[in-house]
Amino acid sequence: MLIQPGELLAQIDSPADLKKFPKDKLVQICDELRHFIVDNVSVYGGHFGASLGVVELTVALHYVLNTPEDELVWDVGHQAYGHKILTGRRDQFHTNRIFGGISGFPKRKESEYDSFGVGHSSTSISAALGMAMASKYKGVNKQHIAVIGDGALTGGMAFEAMNHAGVSDSNILIILNDNCMAIDPNVGALKDYLTDITTSHTYNKVKDEVWKILGKLSKFGTSAQEVISKVEGAIKSAVLQQSNLFESLNLRYFGPVDGHDVNHLVEILRDLRDIPGPKILHCVTVKGKGYEPAEKGNHTTWHAPGTFDKVTGEIFKKSPSTPQPPKYQDVFGHTIVELAEQDERIMGVTPAMPSGSSLNIMMKEMPDRAFDVGIAEQHAVTLSAGMATQGLKPFCNIYSTFMQRAYDQVIHDVCLQNLPVVFCLDRAGFAGADGPTHHGAYDIAYFRCIPNLVVAAPMNEEELRNMMYSSLSHEGPYSIRYPRGNGVMPDWRKPFQQIPLGQGRIVKEGEDVAVLTIGHIGNYAVQASEELAKEGLNPAHYDMRFVKPLDEDLLHEIFGKFKKVVTVEDGCLMGGFGSAVVEWMIDHGYSAQVKRLGIPDEIIEHGDQLQLHKLCGFDPAGIADAVRALAEVEKVS
Repeated sequence: MLIQPGELLAQIDSPADLKKFPKDKLVQICDELRHFIVDNVSVYGGHFGASLGVVELTVALHYVLNTPEDELVWDVGHQAYGHKILTGRRDQFHTNRIFGGISGFPKRKESEYDSFGVGHSSTSISAALGMAMASKYKGVNKQHIAVIGDGALTGGMAFEAMNHAGVSDSNILIILNDNCMAIDPNVGALKDYLTDITTSHTYNKVKDEVWKILGKLSKFGTSAQEVISKVEGAIKSAVLQQSNLFESLNLRYFGPVDGHDVNHLVEILRDLRDIPGPKILHCVTVKGKGYEPAEKGNHTTWHAPGTFDKVTGEIFKKSPSTPQPPKYQDVFGHTIVELAEQDERIMGVTPAMPSGSSLNIMMKEMPDRAFDVGIAEQHAVTLSAGMATQGLKPFCNIYSTFMQRAYDQVIHDVCLQNLPVVFCLDRAGFAGADGPTHHGAYDIAYFRCIPNLVVAAPMNEEELRNMMYSSLSHEGPYSIRYPRGNGVMPDWRKPFQQIPLGQGRIVKEGEDVAVLTIGHIGNYAVQASEELAKEGLNPAHYDMRFVKPLDEDLLHEIFGKFKKVVTVEDGCLMGGFGSAVVEWMIDHGYSAQVKRLGIPDEIIEHGDQLQLHKLCGFDPAGIADAVRALAEVEKVS
C-alpha cells in the first residue's frame, strides 16, 4: 500500500521544490511531513520518535541551505526520515528498512543529499568538521552542518570534535537537538547541564538580546559580520555570570531556541549562515512531537515501536497461542539478576542500551549494581576494568557492532592486564533491518586474536545461562556473543551447570560429513539435518561453543574420522570460526575438504535475518546444500 502525501508535500521532490513555497506555507508542509511519517511507520514500522522531533528543523534546514552543495550531516540517522522524504525518496519511503528498499539511515551511495553515512553515534561533528576544513583548504565557500542529538553528545568523540572545531577557524555549525532522550532517557552530568541552560534566565535574556540585534541587522540590510563583536560581547558578559561549556571550547553559542517554530528557525539559520567560524545552535525539541502517544508516552517504546494503529496508538504485538522462546537479551537480563542474588561481586554496565540489552531489569532490581554510562563504549569497558581490579565481576553488555568502538580498551585495559570482565555481545550476527551499520559481523574475528580472551557463543538459552554462570569461575576476560531476537527454548529456566572452558558437545552422531557450528546458528544445522535425513543422509553435528579456546580433543576426534567438514557461523568468514578450525587442522597435520559458511567479505545490506542468512548461504537450506555438495549427492526434488 502506497501512502499518499499531503497536497503540498506531493509537490516536493527536492529541496529546490521546497524553496518555491512562500514562508507562510512552511507550517502546513511540516504538518503534512509529520503525518506522512506517522502514516508510513504505523504500517511498515521503523524508527519513529526521533524523526518526528526534528520535522520543523529538517524543513528549515533544507529551506535555507543550498543542499546538496551545503553539507548536512545527521548524527546516528534515526532523525533523518524527514530528510529522506524531502530529498527525492518520498515515493520509495514505504520500502524503508525492507530488504531491497532504501536504508533506514543516511547513506552516501543512496543519495547525493546524504553527505555522510551514519548509524553509530557521535560521528557527525568530526565528519562535518573534516568537510569544513577541506572546503577551507580548497577555497570553497559553503555551509557545513552537523545535527547531533543530546544523547549522541554523551559520546566522547563528540567532545573531541568540538575541542578541535573551536580552534579550527572552519565554517561549521553544530545543531544540538536537545530532547533529553537517546533511545533510553539520557543520563549523566551533561543532561543536567543542558537542562540548566534551557531554564537559565541569564541565557534566555542573552538569547533575546542576540536575536534582537540580528533582527535589526537584517531589517536595515547590515551584515552580521560587522557587529558580531557586539553579539559576542553580549554572550561573553553572560559567561562571566554562568560558565558555558561550549563557549569555553571557542564555539559561539546561540540558544536555546524552540526547535518546533519553523519560521523562527528559518530566520535563525539565515542569520547564522552569515556568521563565519565554528558555532553551535541549541534547539529544544520534543521526541515524538505532534503524535500524542509518542510525545506523552514511553519515549523508549516509541523510538522504534513496530507497526501500530495511528488513530488509537495501539502497538500491534503478536499473541501466539503457545509459549514462545524468549529473546536472548531477556535471558541475559533475568539471568544476571539471578546470578547477582547469589554473588555480590557481580555488577552490570551498558552504554546507553539498558532496554535494548535488558540490563534495565537489573537496574530496577539492583540500582546500586547496574549502570547506564551513556553513549560511551570506551568508558564502559575501562570502567568495567577498573571495577575488576577491585575484586568485582562486571558484566559489560555492549552490542557487537558498538563493541568495535571500544576495541583498544578491550585490548589495553582488560586483556593485557588479564582482568575478569565478562563481555556480553548482544546483536551478534545480522541485525536485520538496521543494516550494515548495525550488523555484528566481525566480533569473532576481532576478538579471537586477542590473548587471554575467551570467545564463546551459546546455541540456545540454556547455554547462555550456563556460560554466564561459568564465566564467574574464570579468572580472566570472557566474551559471550548471542543474536538479536528469540531463542529456541520456551522452557529455558534450567538449573545452572558449569561448562568446562573450551568444551564443545556432540549434537548428533553421523557419517560422511561433519557439520561444526558456533552459536545460535547451530539450530539451522538441526533443521538441515532433519531435511537431509529424509534423503538418507546422516551428517554429524558438533556444537563447538567456543572459538577460543577450541575444543582440541573434539577436533582430533572429528578430523580423525571425517574427511569432509562444513563449518557454520553468523560472522565474517575472514578470520572467523571457520578460519580458526582450518588453521587448527593445518597446524595439527590433518587434511580434509572443508566448506566454510558465513558472512562473505562484502557489505551485506538490510533485510530480515532469515533473508540475509539465505542470501549468504547459511540458512537451513544453504547448510543442507553444502552437505549434499560434499557428499556428492544430488538434491532430492
